[in-house]
Amino acid sequence: MTIHRPLPHRPTRATWWRHYEVPTLVLALACYAAWAGLVWWHRAVPAWLLFLLGGYLAQLHASLQHESIHAMRRLPRWLREAVVWPPLNLWLPYRLFKRSHSEHHVNFHLTHPRKDSESAYHSAPDWQGYGPLQRWIHGTNQTLAFRMVVGPWLLLLKMARCEAARLIAHDFTHVRIWLLHTAGVVLVLFYVIEVRGMSPVTYVLCFVYPGMMLGTLRSFTEHRWSEMPHARVAIVESNLVFGVLYLFNNLHHIHHRAPTMPWYEIPLHFRQHRAAVLAANGHFYYRGYGEIARRFLFRPVFEPVHPHW
Repeated sequence: MTIHRPLPHRPTRATWWRHYEVPTLVLALACYAAWAGLVWWHRAVPAWLLFLLGGYLAQLHASLQHESIHAMRRLPRWLREAVVWPPLNLWLPYRLFKRSHSEHHVNFHLTHPRKDSESAYHSAPDWQGYGPLQRWIHGTNQTLAFRMVVGPWLLLLKMARCEAARLIAHDFTHVRIWLLHTAGVVLVLFYVIEVRGMSPVTYVLCFVYPGMMLGTLRSFTEHRWSEMPHARVAIVESNLVFGVLYLFNNLHHIHHRAPTMPWYEIPLHFRQHRAAVLAANGHFYYRGYGEIARRFLFRPVFEPVHPHW
């Protein structure tokens, strides 16, 4: 079995704007300004457009949180966390995301139903213990339509069950994280509800929910089982709109090979090393999210039971 080492990430000469992570900080500032403006003028925006723009900004903020976990290394830890701390998405505490996502980056365990925190597979013993309804839900969750529409609620249910089980077991290690997160949620909702008079239901349905939907689109088929760890990670070559939305994490194989590579260096790296990247990931490749939708909108992307673990 061929094992691919992480890419030797040699950043270009550290100009002042790279040294101080200016591209990321400017994008974060633009994201917050656009979010605040959209909430401020939400009554003047048609509902369908509020849904699209609100979801885009919510997912962009989630992508910035992901960036702060891996990159922004020239900034002190407190600053890179503070930049993305405001919980615009309401539901997921940043510290929990950071802990869970770190488990996902053990490449040898990618797609493992229990060791990979982001796996969509299920182990054979677990599957045998599911009832007919659970099997139908998890099977249908392998289609893009179901994953985007129902998947966000399944994520919330999974998180609630895990956190409740932790409390029942008298494990209170996450309490401080949730208290800090709650303080942030209160601040966000104060601006949304008290300052701008937006209904909390409107905020959830036009910002949080579509943001989660876009998150499930990105993650839908970025991993599959293969004997070779790096052939488990996809490349989705999309346009600039989705590229910026996901901070080019759609070129996911590169991210797993070089996790600290800043988002604005990933596209150039792919263009310069396209053939080598696709050879390394076994040509696990899609020409955009339109192709993924055409192929898997109502057809399962893979069987839910893991073929190996």
